[in-house]
Amino acid sequence: MNLVESIRIAIRALNANKVRSALTMLGVIIGVAAVILLVAIGTGVQEEVTGSIEGLGSNLIFAFPGNVEEGGGGGFSVTKQFTLEDVTLLERRLGTSDEVVPIIQSPATLKVGSRELRTTIAAANEHADEVFTSTYLGGRGYRRSEVAASARVIVIGSKVKDKLFSNTDPVGKKLDVNGQQFTVIGHIAAQGGSLTGDQDNQVYMPVTTAQRLLGTKDIGAIVVRAEDPRSVDMLRLRMQQILRPKFGDEFSVFTQEETLGILTQLLGTLTFMLAGIAGISLLVGGIGIMNIMLVSVSERTREIGIRKAVGAKTYDIMSQFVIEAVVLSIAGGAVGIALGWGGSAALRQWVPTEVTWWAVALAFFFSAAVGIFFGVYPAYRASRLDPIDALRYE
Repeated sequence: MNLVESIRIAIRALNANKVRSALTMLGVIIGVAAVILLVAIGTGVQEEVTGSIEGLGSNLIFAFPGNVEEGGGGGFSVTKQFTLEDVTLLERRLGTSDEVVPIIQSPATLKVGSRELRTTIAAANEHADEVFTSTYLGGRGYRRSEVAASARVIVIGSKVKDKLFSNTDPVGKKLDVNGQQFTVIGHIAAQGGSLTGDQDNQVYMPVTTAQRLLGTKDIGAIVVRAEDPRSVDMLRLRMQQILRPKFGDEFSVFTQEETLGILTQLLGTLTFMLAGIAGISLLVGGIGIMNIMLVSVSERTREIGIRKAVGAKTYDIMSQFVIEAVVLSIAGGAVGIALGWGGSAALRQWVPTEVTWWAVALAFFFSAAVGIFFGVYPAYRASRLDPIDALRYE
């Protein structure tokens, strides 16, 4: 019996029990759809985070309080915080060609009349526009004099503008931030997500103003932009030398390339973990296929006896049942791929997703492998039946 004939018989046998075949495929469908969907989410998040770091600007070096390497995956404690004095020290020792930007971030509540919005403060100094990539749709950024005076001026993201100043020009308008009144001096174009969250739902103010508003002298991070791309590594070492006398090993300095590498590795590992978790449901689906094929062997014992009596070989019987299991898994895999792809497209408006060819190929071939693996034992049992005993079976 050739392969085409075996496939035809397998499809006819499965078609005779449509409901049972559909329920058997359900485990494979769910598993394949879950693999594709979770990998798409993991890949989409990875691409967005990578893009957001690259979109910050170029030749950047990031300094954080606390030793990230010693903290490992379980987090790390911060005993010493950066202050503006450390920023001034870096500016003086590094020279005027490399911009040094202190960063403070904190949640905040905005109010304009009866409208209220939860957002994030992102504070920096007058060099922020030179270091970070942004496009002003109106107004301007804050100046050096406003940073020195802790002026209550603010630049708003696109979502803040749309929700609090829809259809009006916000420049010159008043905005309440945590109970204190600010003047809007500019608004910027949509930028999307970043490491720090949704940049479009952020407000930007002078770092000294944020310190006074939040009642702190601490700086969350320091970003330095190297004027010469070739000097990034040397500048990183220089920053470590400047900060070490005060902080010892209680700080971390990363180049933009190192930050990208660390995050890519972490998010890549997370993506494979998600795929592995989803793969468990494929395993469950495979067990369901084996179970239903064993039932099928029991129900079709007389049929197997007749086939053997008229000359069917052991290979023919075994291949027939293996093909039935493979058809079940491949059909379920195809439906699962379609559902996973559609689900990924539907979720794109809430979370970043990207369906990759390797995820589709992995899900498809894994589903086929499930059919072969879990179909072999029932097929082996069917092929080993004695034709005389099988014909007597009731």
